[in-house]
Amino acid sequence: MFTGIIQAVGQVRRLEPRGGDVRLTIGSGKLGLAGASLGDSIAVNGVCLTAVTLAADAFAADVSRETLSLTTLGGLTTGSPVNLEPALTLSTPLGGHLVSGHVDGVGQVLERREDGRSWRLRIAAPPELARYIAHKGSICVDGVSLTVNAVDGACFELNIVPHTLDETIIAGYRTGTRVNLEVDLIARYLERLLLGERAANPSGGASGGGLTREFLAEHGFGR
Repeated sequence: MFTGIIQAVGQVRRLEPRGGDVRLTIGSGKLGLAGASLGDSIAVNGVCLTAVTLAADAFAADVSRETLSLTTLGGLTTGSPVNLEPALTLSTPLGGHLVSGHVDGVGQVLERREDGRSWRLRIAAPPELARYIAHKGSICVDGVSLTVNAVDGACFELNIVPHTLDETIIAGYRTGTRVNLEVDLIARYLERLLLGERAANPSGGASGGGLTREFLAEHGFGR
């Protein structure tokens, strides 16, 4: 588990293809690795990866074929900057929100504009994630815990304060930039709970029918 509070911006040093998978070697920047151990989880642009080698200022992690296809990690190149966060501990302040490091989909930056010293971003999410994105709710973008300022269908807006621009890769976003998205995990579990016994049916699975307007109306969630 993570909090969505980025601890450092690292840099991809090496990409080694290994039978369809890739081993990433990442310079850790200011992220201290002195207390890290092999097998520790480190979020890279919001993707939970397992450290398989450790050095004083770098670590390596294997990225599966599925992760490469379902996240933006497949588009990284040598020199790419990446957001880094170590797994939280019981003593870690929960400054963001609970983040699993399991990406739900890839979004795209539609617009970037200045707003005082902050930036406003408009991002398009995959349509199937729209029901999990709420005004003033939380969303994780490339591992960064952010508050949703506005929602319009599958598009949402964010306000990025100067500190976040300084401490993450968001300052490098441009129109068209692809970003990893993880929705609030409480919303995902709430959907499953609302399904009740239907959750055991194949059509009620996460990739199946799920909640419908008719189902919600039947159970009093609507007019």
